[in-house]
Amino acid sequence: MKVNKIQDKPAEEFHGAIMRKLICEDEGAPNFCMRVFEVQPGVSTPFHAHPWEHEVYILCGEAVIKAEQGEVRVGKDSAIYIPPNEHHCFSNQGEEPLRFICVIPMSQSCKL
Repeated sequence: MKVNKIQDKPAEEFHGAIMRKLICEDEGAPNFCMRVFEVQPGVSTPFHAHPWEHEVYILCGEAVIKAEQGEVRVGKDSAIYIPPNEHHCFSNQGEEPLRFICVIPMSQSCKL
């Protein structure tokens, strides 16, 4: 077992957001990488797509998720599945930082 604290993980700037890899290759995880993102009010991640799926869980804040089929407003305790190759972005339109967990396949974590 391995236990990590978010404050012990280095913050990496990621397209206007801050990302921390909580559980990834450094911990010996063979299949998935768990990352936490923080997006400040008024900031959006870039509209992008990639060939892998990812799962997102909103810890705090509010976001508008923009995707090819439209937009949806989400908040704390929302779980989102984004399939492979779907263009998407997260826009913090609230008044507090948006923080979310994002899980991706381990083979892709080194590319980010």
